[in-house]
Amino acid sequence: MIRALILFLMLGTASAAETVVLGLSRNEVAITATFDGSEILIFGAVRREQPIPDDSPLHVIITVAGPSEPLVIRRKDRVAGIWINTEGMEIDSAPSFYAISTTGPLHDVVSWTEDLRHHISIPRSIRAVGATEGITEPQKFREALIRIRTRDGAYQLREGTIDLEEETLFNTSVRLPANLTEGNYTTRIFLARNGEVIDDYEAVIAVQKVGLERWLYALSIEQPLIYGLLSLVIAIAAGWGASAVFRAFQR
Repeated sequence: MIRALILFLMLGTASAAETVVLGLSRNEVAITATFDGSEILIFGAVRREQPIPDDSPLHVIITVAGPSEPLVIRRKDRVAGIWINTEGMEIDSAPSFYAISTTGPLHDVVSWTEDLRHHISIPRSIRAVGATEGITEPQKFREALIRIRTRDGAYQLREGTIDLEEETLFNTSVRLPANLTEGNYTTRIFLARNGEVIDDYEAVIAVQKVGLERWLYALSIEQPLIYGLLSLVIAIAAGWGASAVFRAFQR
């Protein structure tokens, strides 16, 4: 019992010996009519109270996750010569954006157990509790979601893109695509040795529409009738204006 207590205290001291100090180039992203994406510089340092351990290398993992949302993934099958939606699986929660940056291959940096505990990898960030009942090959639905969003740049696995100097200073950059979902983007930093997470840190990047885009978005949510009438008026005015210009050129 005493040996177990001493071991627990030793592990607690070791895990607290290295902690993250984080910095962000910006903690807000404004979406405007000309917004075509943004790049966030993430940098930081490792604070220590003891010399750098020499038994194993230090690794850093950085994840940036957008607002999560439920959705339905459907499979298309050929029926009577026509491709139609057949079987579907409900996803309880999936991040609208998810990027992982590491100092090395993810499976070498962190163990399967730690990934399961902290939900670090892309598959672990997607939650489908009880949605697989009655679904044939449910894993393929999850893989399809990851494949589609990876192709669109919404999911990113960027192994080996974190620069770590002397196991103390680290930095990387994450590219946010143009089709961002408005909300809070959670940034997490993990320090790992021997595949185990020894410290983590969390910060938030706020992404929101500004100016006219923000006003129109708020109007569509809060006053949908007025928004619809305004859209109709603008469409009529645009059509009348185009017709007037066309008639003027004919003269």
